[in-house]
Amino acid sequence: MTRDSQNKRDAGTGTRGVSSPARRFELKPLVAVAAAGAAILAFMLYAGAVMDGELHALDEWILRALREPGNLAEPIGPKWFEEAVRDITALGSTIVLTLAVIVVSVYLWIANAPAKAAFLIVAVTLGSMLNRLLKIGYARPRPDIVAHGTFVSSESFPSGHTTNSTIVYLMLGMMLARVEASYPVKLFIFGVCVAISLMVGLSRIYLGVHWPTDVLAGWAVGAAWVLVCWYVLLRMQPAGTRE
Repeated sequence: MTRDSQNKRDAGTGTRGVSSPARRFELKPLVAVAAAGAAILAFMLYAGAVMDGELHALDEWILRALREPGNLAEPIGPKWFEEAVRDITALGSTIVLTLAVIVVSVYLWIANAPAKAAFLIVAVTLGSMLNRLLKIGYARPRPDIVAHGTFVSSESFPSGHTTNSTIVYLMLGMMLARVEASYPVKLFIFGVCVAISLMVGLSRIYLGVHWPTDVLAGWAVGAAWVLVCWYVLLRMQPAGTRE
């Protein structure tokens, strides 16, 4: 085969394999920015409605529905289920999430990926700070119509457990899915991370330590922050690769 024919062959095969992912790569950041912007706008409108008390009746109805009739101190369901919910809510605690980030960061560092480790630490830290600022800004009191099923001390809106667990688990799922070639495996990884985030949020409602609207806000803030981080990650990634 001559050099000219080889060049034509490369141009006809290899170029298409690189240019197509590159074009998709350029579209993904735009989609991420648009989605993050829409999520932020929706959160602002939603937060305004919550703080104006427009959804308070729904909040109260849901919390009361999760309590034994005539006894607001007891959640519905057997005792073992209540203990299981406490175990689930611990997955969103500061200690568990911090340990998860430390373990994964150390692994990435040992695996000669210090940039990924730094990216994970910075993204999670800034996301947690954002949630704390929102809590201070809105300063919504915790639910007082039912007994709290676990100790709480900070403001209520948005839910810190929900926001931070959404950020951490979706960030880990996003980073793992980016380097995985198999789409079923990608779906499984991200599905597990989403499921954990959802369960942590629901556990906060069941235990009576957050209004349902606090948890919805936590999911929205966490998801929006992960979209922003996804945009940054895509801009840092070489076009046409999964690195």
